[in-house]
Amino acid sequence: MKVVALVSGGKDSCYAMMKCIQYGHQIVAVANLLPADDLVDELDSYMYQTVGHQIIVSYAECMGVPLFRRRIQGSTRHHKLSYQRTPGDEVEDMFILLNEVKKQIPSITAVSSGAIASDYQRLRVESVCSRLGLVSLAYLWKQDQSLLLQEMITNEIMAITVKVAAMGLDPAKHLGKEIAFLEPYLHKLKDLYGINVCGEGGEYETLTLDCPLFQNARIMLDDFQVVLHSSDSIAPVGVLHPLKFHLESKQSNSLSGNNKTNDLCRENISSIFEVQGVNLEECKAPGEPGPEVNDLIEVSSHRLHLSKTEKDTTFSICCWLQDTSGPSTGLQGDLKLILRQIELQLEGCGLGWEHVLYIHLYISDMDQFTQANETYVRFITQDKCPFGVPSRSTIELPLIQAGLGRAYIEVLVANDQSKRVLHVQSISCWAPSCIGPYSQATLHKEMLHMAGQLGLDPPTMTLCDGGSTAELQSALQNSEAIAKCFNCSISTSAILFVVYCSTNIPLDERPKIHDNLDTFAKQLKLSHLDKGTKPEVLDPIFLYILVPDLPKRALVEIKPILYVPETVETPEETSCQLSSIVAPSSFGFQPADWPDSCIQKCVIPGKICAVVLSITSVVAMKICSDSMNADWSNNNHQNSLTESQMKRISRFCIFLLNKTIIENDFSWKDTMSLRLYFPPNLHVPMETLSNLFADGFKELDQMNGGSKVGGKPIFNLVPVLGAGISAACTNDIITCELFAGKS
Repeated sequence: MKVVALVSGGKDSCYAMMKCIQYGHQIVAVANLLPADDLVDELDSYMYQTVGHQIIVSYAECMGVPLFRRRIQGSTRHHKLSYQRTPGDEVEDMFILLNEVKKQIPSITAVSSGAIASDYQRLRVESVCSRLGLVSLAYLWKQDQSLLLQEMITNEIMAITVKVAAMGLDPAKHLGKEIAFLEPYLHKLKDLYGINVCGEGGEYETLTLDCPLFQNARIMLDDFQVVLHSSDSIAPVGVLHPLKFHLESKQSNSLSGNNKTNDLCRENISSIFEVQGVNLEECKAPGEPGPEVNDLIEVSSHRLHLSKTEKDTTFSICCWLQDTSGPSTGLQGDLKLILRQIELQLEGCGLGWEHVLYIHLYISDMDQFTQANETYVRFITQDKCPFGVPSRSTIELPLIQAGLGRAYIEVLVANDQSKRVLHVQSISCWAPSCIGPYSQATLHKEMLHMAGQLGLDPPTMTLCDGGSTAELQSALQNSEAIAKCFNCSISTSAILFVVYCSTNIPLDERPKIHDNLDTFAKQLKLSHLDKGTKPEVLDPIFLYILVPDLPKRALVEIKPILYVPETVETPEETSCQLSSIVAPSSFGFQPADWPDSCIQKCVIPGKICAVVLSITSVVAMKICSDSMNADWSNNNHQNSLTESQMKRISRFCIFLLNKTIIENDFSWKDTMSLRLYFPPNLHVPMETLSNLFADGFKELDQMNGGSKVGGKPIFNLVPVLGAGISAACTNDIITCELFAGKS
């Protein structure tokens, strides 16, 4: 991509440019924001570093690219972490600046910044980029600061300190010193006082005088003045005010025959553009405005299907269309209908998209992912979700084969606004970016719902080479990077791993997937021990789902759910053995009717109950021993199940799920989601399957005096090519995934 780089003059923005070039991008312009008054060194701003701005004028000549500059007119007016367009805010100066750069150089598609740890700065850059249709590149984001500082020095960034404001840093001693000289001392201060060695806490600021990007000349500072802002005896604050500098040519011939001296009064060279004006243009994000009700095609009620769990505080709503022989509206039409129906359901509960925690987007054809996303972003926008956009996973399912429409959506909803969202739109080395209205993870009531993670290389956003096991390794690393932002780890805090496996994975590779996942988790646990921590470890459960395709033609996508306690207190987690508490028998089943291996559970007493129930052909044979032939034990699904056999299997699933949640002191009213995965090759119509389970829950409701389950469907039937508790064997007849919570 062609990139305009935001430069403050500091080491971070310069090294970020170098990383852009490393990953194949081209720096075609630089942009800088400076105080309105040249005599002012520093503004009271959390957004911009301006000390040394008098020298930035030479960057165009040193680098051989145009420099766009704007004098800051605004101030901090929007104080919340997530930025929304606010007239008169200093962020609008950045918008005006980059908007002008885009007009002058239309080929620019990305913006580089040197953000390392500041969400405040990153979110504002991303907001501006989103409004302008540009990609944010932040290759230093979340990187280890000690390693970064060493890399900058190794890569020949010659930067000096122009501000110090930390315990142990003295303006008289440390201003004007090179970072290579100060590095050992900065690490000493980190050990003594916990400072950020890259200055991310405002401990110091730098000005780059030379680096490999300066192909034409280096900057030589001839004279400067130390200005003391605070003479505090513990942490004095001072800045370096440049008085005179010149450029020293790196070419065999000097820039104009002689080295140029700059006394800060010289005329701007022609490659420097001063950006004036005010923001008179309202720039709308792509996809807005949202759809109007009268834009939607009417859908017959018999074709539209809805389900909803009964929990009051956190619940799921699911919507799909039954396919008919009538004219099709296509994927976009189906998705539009479904999103609008969910929107109406939310409105009926007095809620909106801002209350949605997670979205499962199932589509019939991954080749139409772009079109599906275009419809999706018309409904779910940043403006509609001021507390953060929901996390999302997008999967291709055999919807048409199951007799459904081309889109299917499930949303997890909370009736409060306490969610905490991680949404990084910048491309970085940290984890894959989410460019659009979906986030990497959403934390709510101690449960971390992570977006589906592919095996992407974060800085290039391309799938890693090496097949399914390499993709899995990368996806797990990306998941761990996200988990760290919430002070947890997938190796110790995971409750459930859902692993989507593409049919493109060779059969001989599938058995390796679980082994690699287990090995990765064990290595992470050992790394925690090596660091001196002894975290309590949950025993997660696993569900593998075979699907036709995944985004970017990925082979594997993982979706972890983690428990993140609000206190340091570590919860007890139950083992996967069945409790000794005896639940009432129902539907005529007894404990001897199933093998222990068919059920997995992870229970945090009084908080979370996660269950995966796997009905294999062996279990089905035992359930329906009086009416099944031996072909089923050999996984021969060509013989269709009869309705009576499927009825008995559905009752067994309900019985065993009921038994498990009751034994662990939960109820159906605590259920947040219940998915029933089934393969279309069972030749059982989805409508029949739905009726069988609905009738089973009604019977259970009657047996329990109407206190457990309501009259509405509380489950989602999800057609898949296969499912199971092992990637090597995804031949379940029915797989149940239940999640319940007390909070």
